[in-house]
Amino acid sequence: MRLDKLLELQGQFLADYPEGFASPDMLKIRKKHNVEKLSAQAQDAFVPMKFGDPEAVVQCMIQLIGRSSMVSMFEKPKFRDALGTALPDTRERMADGLYELLHGKQEKGFNALLDELVPMKLAKWSLLSILPYYYAPTERWFIKPNTTKAILKHFEVEDLVYKPRPSYAFYRDYSALLDQMKDMADPKLGGNNAAFTGFLMMTIM
Repeated sequence: MRLDKLLELQGQFLADYPEGFASPDMLKIRKKHNVEKLSAQAQDAFVPMKFGDPEAVVQCMIQLIGRSSMVSMFEKPKFRDALGTALPDTRERMADGLYELLHGKQEKGFNALLDELVPMKLAKWSLLSILPYYYAPTERWFIKPNTTKAILKHFEVEDLVYKPRPSYAFYRDYSALLDQMKDMADPKLGGNNAAFTGFLMMTIM
Protein backbone atom coordinates (compact mmCIF):
# COMPACT_ATOMS: atom_id res chain seq x y z
CA MET A 1 0.00 0.00 0.00
CA ARG A 2 1.49 3.33 -1.09
CA LEU A 3 0.46 5.67 1.70
CA ASP A 4 3.30 7.99 0.67
CA LYS A 5 1.06 9.03 -2.21
CA LEU A 6 -1.32 10.56 0.31
CA LEU A 7 1.12 13.36 1.06
CA GLU A 8 1.41 14.15 -2.66
CA LEU A 9 -2.36 14.45 -3.01
CA GLN A 10 -2.59 16.49 0.16
CA GLY A 11 0.02 18.93 -1.12
CA GLN A 12 -1.83 19.38 -4.40
CA PHE A 13 -5.17 19.93 -2.68
CA LEU A 14 -3.90 22.40 -0.08
CA ALA A 15 -2.06 24.34 -2.78
CA ASP A 16 -5.44 24.98 -4.42
CA TYR A 17 -7.45 25.23 -1.19
CA PRO A 18 -5.12 26.40 1.61
CA GLU A 19 -7.93 26.35 4.17
CA GLY A 20 -8.95 22.84 3.21
CA PHE A 21 -12.68 22.28 3.57
CA ALA A 22 -13.05 25.67 5.21
CA SER A 23 -12.17 27.29 1.86
CA PRO A 24 -15.10 29.18 0.25
CA ASP A 25 -15.35 26.84 -2.74
CA MET A 26 -15.38 23.78 -0.49
CA LEU A 27 -18.00 25.33 1.78
CA LYS A 28 -20.30 25.66 -1.24
CA ILE A 29 -19.90 21.96 -1.97
CA ARG A 30 -20.52 21.04 1.68
CA LYS A 31 -23.69 23.15 1.70
CA LYS A 32 -24.94 21.30 -1.37
CA HIS A 33 -24.65 17.95 0.38
CA ASN A 34 -26.36 19.22 3.56
CA VAL A 35 -24.57 16.67 5.74
CA GLU A 36 -25.05 18.57 8.99
CA LYS A 37 -28.86 18.70 8.66
CA LEU A 38 -29.22 15.08 7.56
CA SER A 39 -26.87 13.92 10.32
CA ALA A 40 -28.92 15.78 12.90
CA GLN A 41 -32.05 14.07 11.58
CA ALA A 42 -30.39 10.64 11.67
CA GLN A 43 -29.06 11.17 15.18
CA ASP A 44 -32.52 12.09 16.39
CA ALA A 45 -34.35 9.30 14.54
CA PHE A 46 -31.94 6.46 15.26
CA VAL A 47 -31.08 6.81 18.95
CA PRO A 48 -31.63 3.44 20.67
CA MET A 49 -34.92 4.41 22.32
CA LYS A 50 -36.53 5.17 18.93
CA PHE A 51 -36.20 1.55 17.77
CA GLY A 52 -39.20 0.63 19.92
CA ASP A 53 -41.24 1.90 16.94
CA PRO A 54 -39.89 -0.01 13.89
CA GLU A 55 -42.38 1.63 11.52
CA ALA A 56 -41.14 5.10 12.42
CA VAL A 57 -37.54 3.94 11.98
CA VAL A 58 -38.27 2.58 8.51
CA GLN A 59 -40.03 5.79 7.50
CA CYS A 60 -36.95 7.78 8.57
CA MET A 61 -34.72 5.41 6.62
CA ILE A 62 -36.79 6.11 3.50
CA GLN A 63 -36.81 9.88 4.13
CA LEU A 64 -33.07 10.17 4.72
CA ILE A 65 -32.16 8.14 1.65
CA GLY A 66 -34.65 10.14 -0.40
CA ARG A 67 -33.04 13.41 0.70
CA SER A 68 -29.44 12.28 0.27
CA SER A 69 -27.42 13.90 -2.50
CA MET A 70 -24.95 11.01 -2.34
CA VAL A 71 -27.37 8.23 -3.26
CA SER A 72 -28.19 7.69 -6.93
CA MET A 73 -31.43 9.19 -8.16
CA PHE A 74 -32.22 5.74 -9.60
CA GLU A 75 -31.81 3.95 -6.27
CA LYS A 76 -33.91 6.33 -4.17
CA PRO A 77 -37.37 5.55 -5.65
CA LYS A 78 -36.59 1.82 -5.79
CA PHE A 79 -35.68 1.83 -2.10
CA ARG A 80 -38.77 3.88 -1.22
CA ASP A 81 -41.13 1.66 -3.19
CA ALA A 82 -39.60 -1.62 -2.00
CA LEU A 83 -39.77 -0.70 1.68
CA GLY A 84 -43.09 1.07 1.29
CA THR A 85 -44.73 -2.11 0.01
CA ALA A 86 -42.76 -4.57 2.15
CA LEU A 87 -44.53 -6.79 4.65
CA PRO A 88 -44.50 -5.65 8.29
CA ASP A 89 -42.11 -8.48 9.25
CA THR A 90 -39.63 -7.33 6.60
CA ARG A 91 -39.82 -3.73 7.78
CA GLU A 92 -39.25 -4.83 11.36
CA ARG A 93 -36.21 -6.87 10.34
CA MET A 94 -34.85 -3.83 8.50
CA ALA A 95 -35.21 -1.71 11.64
CA ASP A 96 -33.64 -4.45 13.77
CA GLY A 97 -30.71 -4.72 11.36
CA LEU A 98 -30.10 -0.99 11.44
CA TYR A 99 -30.20 -1.04 15.25
CA GLU A 100 -27.49 -3.71 15.36
CA LEU A 101 -25.39 -1.91 12.74
CA LEU A 102 -25.51 1.35 14.70
CA HIS A 103 -25.68 0.24 18.33
CA GLY A 104 -25.04 -3.49 18.63
CA LYS A 105 -23.08 -6.08 16.71
CA GLN A 106 -22.07 -4.38 13.47
CA GLU A 107 -21.52 -7.55 11.48
CA LYS A 108 -24.88 -8.99 12.53
CA GLY A 109 -26.65 -5.76 11.58
CA PHE A 110 -24.85 -5.40 8.24
CA ASN A 111 -25.69 -8.95 7.24
CA ALA A 112 -29.29 -8.63 8.42
CA LEU A 113 -29.83 -5.58 6.21
CA LEU A 114 -28.04 -7.28 3.32
CA ASP A 115 -30.28 -10.34 3.64
CA GLU A 116 -33.37 -8.13 3.29
CA LEU A 117 -32.01 -6.02 0.43
CA VAL A 118 -30.82 -8.91 -1.75
CA PRO A 119 -34.31 -10.21 -2.72
CA MET A 120 -35.37 -6.61 -3.36
CA LYS A 121 -32.40 -6.29 -5.77
CA LEU A 122 -31.20 -3.35 -3.66
CA ALA A 123 -27.99 -4.81 -2.20
CA LYS A 124 -25.99 -1.67 -2.99
CA TRP A 125 -22.99 -0.24 -1.16
CA SER A 126 -24.57 3.19 -1.10
CA LEU A 127 -27.78 2.00 0.55
CA LEU A 128 -25.95 -0.03 3.20
CA SER A 129 -23.39 2.62 4.12
CA ILE A 130 -25.26 5.95 3.90
CA LEU A 131 -27.35 5.68 7.09
CA PRO A 132 -24.45 4.68 9.38
CA TYR A 133 -22.48 7.56 7.83
CA TYR A 134 -25.22 10.10 8.54
CA TYR A 135 -25.59 8.79 12.09
CA ALA A 136 -21.85 9.04 12.82
CA PRO A 137 -20.22 11.13 10.06
CA THR A 138 -16.78 11.27 11.69
CA GLU A 139 -16.70 7.54 12.45
CA ARG A 140 -18.53 5.65 9.70
CA TRP A 141 -17.72 5.74 5.99
CA PHE A 142 -19.95 6.16 2.97
CA ILE A 143 -18.79 3.74 0.30
CA LYS A 144 -19.19 4.93 -3.27
CA PRO A 145 -18.14 2.28 -5.83
CA ASN A 146 -16.18 4.38 -8.35
CA THR A 147 -14.37 6.35 -5.64
CA THR A 148 -13.55 3.15 -3.77
CA LYS A 149 -12.09 1.45 -6.83
CA ALA A 150 -10.03 4.55 -7.65
CA ILE A 151 -8.63 4.76 -4.08
CA LEU A 152 -7.63 1.08 -4.01
CA LYS A 153 -5.95 1.36 -7.40
CA HIS A 154 -4.15 4.65 -6.71
CA PHE A 155 -2.72 3.53 -3.39
CA GLU A 156 -1.87 0.07 -4.75
CA VAL A 157 -3.86 -1.75 -2.10
CA GLU A 158 -3.44 -5.42 -2.95
CA ASP A 159 -5.07 -7.09 0.04
CA LEU A 160 -8.52 -5.54 -0.50
CA VAL A 161 -10.61 -6.40 -3.54
CA TYR A 162 -13.75 -4.38 -4.24
CA LYS A 163 -16.80 -6.37 -5.33
CA PRO A 164 -20.20 -4.96 -6.31
CA ARG A 165 -22.01 -7.17 -3.82
CA PRO A 166 -21.49 -5.72 -0.35
CA SER A 167 -19.78 -7.77 2.36
CA TYR A 168 -19.09 -6.98 5.98
CA ALA A 169 -15.44 -8.06 5.69
CA PHE A 170 -14.77 -5.45 3.02
CA TYR A 171 -16.78 -2.80 4.89
CA ARG A 172 -14.72 -3.42 8.02
CA ASP A 173 -11.31 -3.59 6.35
CA TYR A 174 -11.84 -0.70 3.94
CA SER A 175 -13.11 1.46 6.82
CA ALA A 176 -9.94 0.62 8.76
CA LEU A 177 -7.82 1.66 5.77
CA LEU A 178 -9.62 4.98 5.45
CA ASP A 179 -9.27 5.56 9.21
CA GLN A 180 -5.53 5.05 8.87
CA MET A 181 -5.27 7.45 5.95
CA LYS A 182 -7.39 10.11 7.67
CA ASP A 183 -5.22 9.89 10.79
CA MET A 184 -2.14 10.57 8.65
CA ALA A 185 -3.63 13.52 6.81
CA ASP A 186 -3.79 17.20 7.67
CA PRO A 187 -6.82 17.88 9.93
CA LYS A 188 -8.03 20.47 7.41
CA LEU A 189 -8.92 17.55 5.13
CA GLY A 190 -11.10 15.88 7.72
CA GLY A 191 -14.13 17.08 9.55
CA ASN A 192 -16.56 14.48 8.31
CA ASN A 193 -15.56 11.30 6.54
CA ALA A 194 -17.30 12.03 3.25
CA ALA A 195 -15.26 15.23 3.01
CA PHE A 196 -12.08 13.17 3.30
CA THR A 197 -13.08 10.69 0.60
CA GLY A 198 -14.26 13.69 -1.44
CA PHE A 199 -10.74 15.11 -1.20
CA LEU A 200 -9.34 11.78 -2.42
CA MET A 201 -11.84 11.64 -5.27
CA MET A 202 -11.05 15.19 -6.38
CA THR A 203 -7.29 14.64 -6.42
CA ILE A 204 -7.17 11.11 -7.84
CA MET A 205 -9.89 11.12 -10.50
